[in-house]
Amino acid sequence: MNEAQTKKRRPVKRWIVLALVAIGIYAAFMGPSILKPVPPTVVLPAEPIWPGVPITNSMAATLITDVLLILLAIGAYRFSKSGELVPSGFYNAFEAIVEFLWNTVEGSTGKWARRIIPVVGTIFLLIFVANMVKMLPGFESIGYLEAPHKTGEAYSIVKLFQIGSLPVYAIDPAGAERIVVDPTHETTEEEHGLCEHCQVIPFLRGPATDLNFTFALAVIAIVMTQVYGVWALGPRYFEKFIPIRRLVKGGAFGAIDFVVGLLELILEFAKILSFSFRLFGNIFAGVLLLSLVGSLLPVLLPPGLYLFEIFFGIIQAYVFFLLATIFMSTALVSHHGDEHGKEQH
Repeated sequence: MNEAQTKKRRPVKRWIVLALVAIGIYAAFMGPSILKPVPPTVVLPAEPIWPGVPITNSMAATLITDVLLILLAIGAYRFSKSGELVPSGFYNAFEAIVEFLWNTVEGSTGKWARRIIPVVGTIFLLIFVANMVKMLPGFESIGYLEAPHKTGEAYSIVKLFQIGSLPVYAIDPAGAERIVVDPTHETTEEEHGLCEHCQVIPFLRGPATDLNFTFALAVIAIVMTQVYGVWALGPRYFEKFIPIRRLVKGGAFGAIDFVVGLLELILEFAKILSFSFRLFGNIFAGVLLLSLVGSLLPVLLPPGLYLFEIFFGIIQAYVFFLLATIFMSTALVSHHGDEHGKEQH
């Protein structure tokens, strides 16, 4: 062994981590108040990315997610056309994900897997990428200042610096006050200046923290479930919900089957609510937990919660994907358990 191999390695990365921890302790507990973390403003509806702009911050994050997915699809397509048989690096991980999704769908739907996986696979990738994108720095933290529109805590503002004619402000936790808003008060033109006590409206917000996003995915999943059911069983699929023939010929049991069919119809609408609120509630709670813990214990603990949030985001995407696959697979089978689906060519 030469001298370079036997030379003791310097723990450079360890010192970098320790230095960052020391900086975090100084900023959070000993430095100026402007460096201290600020508890978040909990708002359920998505806010516009700028006053008067009809695009919300969750919608902007969804567009970023869509662009990333399109670039991912283009990259995967170019790799498939390159002639290389063994993927490596990023494409190897992507192939493993797609193979896992395919095996799951094929195990549940059999010959219908090639028709179903474009829908459920896209839903999984969309939720997965959206949950990963919201972990990037700047989400839920960088935005514009706005006076509170309802009773709550607001912070005084501090000017940091100026870029040309554009001043850059920050909020000061030391100047927090409880603001009581009069709902009958109308803002005059003289009051349209810079607010003395403000809240931060973030430019970007996780897509799944907006109920519109999760509700839209739930509607798509349930509607496509009905589409695949009609595709496989034809008009007989609707007998699952309105069993008229069993009502006429089945006597008392036919009446029971008819009531059960109506309950099945109500259940289809309940699935939409279950889908949307499950994903929304879990992701929104995760973001809120990160924000609150980050403001109370800003050193050491948040990185561990970030790792947990990444794992949790993957699990939520998989749960949504798996439930959609199960619902679609059950729609391919008639009420009596016999499959009338078309043969796959």
